[in-house]
Amino acid sequence: MRKTGTFSSLRIRNYRLFATGAVVSNTGTWMSRIAQDWLVLSITGSSFAVGITTAMQFLPMLLFGLYGGVIADRYPKRKILLCTQAALGILGLLLAGLTLGGVVQVWHVYTIAFLLGMVTVVDNPTRQTFVVEMVGPDVVRNAVSLNAANFQAARLVGPAVAGVLITAVGSGWAFLINGLSFLAPLTGLLLMRTSELHKIEKAPRGRKGQLREGLSYVAGRPELIWPIVLVGFIGTFGFNFPIWLSAFANKVFDSGAGTYGILNSLMAGGSLIGALLAARRTGTRLRMLAAAAAVFGVLEAAASLSPTFWVFAVLLVPIGAFGLTFNTTANASVQLATDPVMRGRVMSLYMMVFVGGTPIGGPVMGWVTDTYGARVGFLSGGLISALAAGGVGLALARAAGLRPQIDLRRGSGRPLVAFVPRNPAAVPPAPAGPVAPAVPSAKAAQPVPAVPGPSAAMPAAPVAHAAPAACDDASAPAGADGPGRRTGNAPSPAL
Repeated sequence: MRKTGTFSSLRIRNYRLFATGAVVSNTGTWMSRIAQDWLVLSITGSSFAVGITTAMQFLPMLLFGLYGGVIADRYPKRKILLCTQAALGILGLLLAGLTLGGVVQVWHVYTIAFLLGMVTVVDNPTRQTFVVEMVGPDVVRNAVSLNAANFQAARLVGPAVAGVLITAVGSGWAFLINGLSFLAPLTGLLLMRTSELHKIEKAPRGRKGQLREGLSYVAGRPELIWPIVLVGFIGTFGFNFPIWLSAFANKVFDSGAGTYGILNSLMAGGSLIGALLAARRTGTRLRMLAAAAAVFGVLEAAASLSPTFWVFAVLLVPIGAFGLTFNTTANASVQLATDPVMRGRVMSLYMMVFVGGTPIGGPVMGWVTDTYGARVGFLSGGLISALAAGGVGLALARAAGLRPQIDLRRGSGRPLVAFVPRNPAAVPPAPAGPVAPAVPSAKAAQPVPAVPGPSAAMPAAPVAHAAPAACDDASAPAGADGPGRRTGNAPSPAL
C-alpha cells in the first residue's frame, strides 16, 4: 500500500488553524466528558444513570441527524461552525456555573447533555465535510486520520488532567476549562483565508425531497450501506466505554476518578498510535474495515476476562488502536465514495448511525453492566461487535462477487481462509506471455469486480475523487440521472 507523509495536511494553512483550535477544544471536551460521567456516578451511584446521560447527548443525533446533513450541504460550512462552536462553549460554561455554584442536580446534566446533542446534530456533519473544503480530495484521507489523531491526543491528556482536577478541586473546574477552550477553534475559523478553500457544489435551496434523495443514494450503493451498517453495530454496542471503564474503575478495581482517567488515557494512547499509522496510508480497503472491527471486538471480549488490573490496562492500548483504525477507515471510505453534493447528507447518516445508536446501546449496556457486572457488559459488547464484523465482511464479499474458501490442508502454502470468485468459470485464464498495457476506453468507467489474489481478500473502497483536479467530474453538475448518479468520466467503484 502506498504511503504518504504522516503530517502532509498540515502544510495547508487553513487546516493548520483548524487543527490547532481543535486540539485545544478537544482536550477541554474530554475533560468535560470524564467530569460529567464521574459527576453523574457520584450523584446516583448507578452505571445506568451514566448510560442515560450518554443517551441524552446522542438522542438528538438519532432523531434529527439527517436534517443536520441537509443544513451542512446547503449553507457555508465555516459560518455554520462559527455558530455551533460558540453554542458548545456557552453550554460548557453553563454547566460549570451550576456545578461551581453547588446547585447542580442530575436532571441539569441530562438537560445540558441533550442541548449539546442538538448542537452536535449540525456541528458534526459540517466539521466532517469541511475537511474536504480545507485540504481538497487528494489528501483527505490524511486529514481525516490527523483529525482522529488530534482527537485522540486530546483524549490522552484530557482525562488525566480531569482526574487530577476532580480529585483536587471538583468537577466544576473541568467544565469551566472546557467552556473557555472553544475560544481556540472560533479564533482559528475567523483567521482562515476563505479564498483558499476548495469550492464544493452546494445542494440547491428550496428543493423538496433532499432527505429522501440522500437515503436513496446510500441504499443503492453496497460500498456505502454496509460500512454504515457495521458502524451502527460498533457505535451502538462496542463503544460504550464511559459505562464500562467507570464501572471497572469503581466496582471491579475499587478505585476512584484518577484510575478512571488513567484507563481513558491508556486507550487514547492506543488510538493515537492507530491514527498516526492510518495517516500514512493513502489507500483504504473495505477488508481492513471488517478486519479491524473483528479484532476490536475480540480484544474487548479478552479484556472483559482480564484477571488483574494491569492486564486489563495493557489490553486497552490495542483496543484503542483497532477501534481508531476501524473509525478512520469507515469515515474515509464513506466520504471518498460519495459525490460532493451528497456528502453532507451521507455523513449525517453515518454520524446518526454511529452515535445515534448510543441512546439505545447506552441504557441497554448500562442495564447489563448494573445487573450482571462490568465483565459481562464489556464481554457482550465485544462479542456483538465481532459477530457484526463477520456478517458485514461476508456481505461485502458477496457484493463483490466473492465467497469464502477454507483450506485445512497442511503445507499447502495457501491461507486458511481466502475469498475467491463465486463463479470461477467467469474468470479468464492468465495469459502465458507478457501483456501489453491496456488501452483506456469508454467502457473503463464501468465497475468491474476485481479478481482477488492472496492480498485482495476484500474489495477496495471506491474513490469518488480520483480524477485530476482540473477535470473533477465528481464535483461537476449531475446529468439527467440526478445527483445520485456518476456521469461522464467520474471513476466507478473499485470492487
